Amino acid sequence: MAFQKIPKDDTQHQNHLDGTAKLLGQNLQQQVDGAGLDNHLQGWIEDLKHLNNPDLHEMVVDLQELKAHMHSGTLDNLVIAHLLRRLGNNTTRAANFAENPNTAERVLKLADALVAAADQLTS
Repeated sequence: MAFQKIPKDDTQHQNHLDGTAKLLGQNLQQQVDGAGLDNHLQGWIEDLKHLNNPDLHEMVVDLQELKAHMHSGTLDNLVIAHLLRRLGNNTTRAANFAENPNTAERVLKLADALVAAADQLTS
């Protein structure tokens, strides 16, 4: 029997967006050392791939690069900040694709959290 993943509903997407924004608001070094941020990033990658929207491809690439960099053992705050800032800008644009206004609001909050996290690393 093949395993079929049940698609997420809007509430699950909103909870994932809220959780990721919350993690980004905490100490990033602690988040990198734990599995929480990695799990959220992987979930985000899967969600974006599932949308099958070519306009979101750059975000998938940036998220994969961010995950790879975090696991490289040598963290460069400038690289991470650059990726977070670019993800924040692209996430703002991605809010236009959200069909549910509550989801769009959370996407925008995540975008703000990404930019704030980038600022945290460069200050």
